[in-house]
Amino acid sequence: MALTIWHLGFCNWKYTPTYRGFDTFTGYYNGEEDYYTHVRGDGYDFRFNTDVYHPPQGEYSPNVFAQRAIAILDDVDPNNESLFLYLPFQSVHGPLEVPKKYEQIYSNIHDKNRRIYCGMVSALDEAVGNITAVLRERGFMDNLLLVFTSDNGGPTYLGANNLPLRGAKTTLWEGGTKGTSFVYSDTLLKKTKYLNTEIIHAVDWFPTLLRVAGAPQDADIDGMDMWPTISENNTSPRTEFIYNIDEIKKNAAIRVGDYKLIEGSPGAYNGWYPLPTLEGDHRAESSYDSAKYPDQIVYVSDEPNYRLFNIKDDPTEHFDIADKYPDVVEKMKQRLAEYKKSLVPANYPPPDPKSDPKYYNGTWSPGWC
Repeated sequence: MALTIWHLGFCNWKYTPTYRGFDTFTGYYNGEEDYYTHVRGDGYDFRFNTDVYHPPQGEYSPNVFAQRAIAILDDVDPNNESLFLYLPFQSVHGPLEVPKKYEQIYSNIHDKNRRIYCGMVSALDEAVGNITAVLRERGFMDNLLLVFTSDNGGPTYLGANNLPLRGAKTTLWEGGTKGTSFVYSDTLLKKTKYLNTEIIHAVDWFPTLLRVAGAPQDADIDGMDMWPTISENNTSPRTEFIYNIDEIKKNAAIRVGDYKLIEGSPGAYNGWYPLPTLEGDHRAESSYDSAKYPDQIVYVSDEPNYRLFNIKDDPTEHFDIADKYPDVVEKMKQRLAEYKKSLVPANYPPPDPKSDPKYYNGTWSPGWC
């Protein structure tokens, strides 16, 4: 079962959720849209399976998705049926929108962007809480694994803050790439209530969840089974990973052990952004306001072609040690070059006018490729 954002392609029906293995889908195809009207640009974008669907007018999207998730749970017998529920909420992605009652919780935060963002987090928390309450009431918790995770750092230009990490979403800095997660189960975890700091990559979720479900694993995939690492706090089998290799931006980053090598420019948001302050303190309160107070941000102006950091000793990436350890830089450059040999060429075509919603009754729709 898939709910909310898809964002994995929709120019052809074969790329959409119900053609990719999901029994049902409720959500939208694009990367973002209005939380109330479900409009992106000139088109409406909301589906129930393959049909255009109009939720109750004015309903905030996290509530729509929580209600749909609960409806799905009502139709499943936890004692006799298995269930995979994929629920990547729209929150807290832009645009910044939230019912006023949630924003007012943070009335002591001066900056409006940050105030709305915090309200969106509270609304999301409430929606997740409503779903987990039903999971417990219906008896799902006896044999359930709940994974709550993120796919990137926060956009500091939209009220988020990644302090003490450096940078923001769209950059190669830890603030743009390091995700946080928690895993919960009443029965499946051998060790609980601990902080896991092992190296785990987003691609590792797939084989890990297959392991938990007792399904066969395909050896020819990028991910690694992290269940012993998560369940027992064992050492991670992963010692390296690629952050990204971008042929268009001409940048890349790789992690090997404790070391991280950045090739080219890490991105536009280079600083350590100040924490938001409360009403009455008129310093910079979010990255959005920080442009007014440049003394509140630490900037880095030099652009070396390679940067090296020890992420274990320097998780905030303050100290570039490339000049100190040229041998490490060279070894990591060679490892990065090996990964580049298997790189799939980027396919970043220009906008296709055939996708214009005007050809599909004002909706974003498959059928143009």
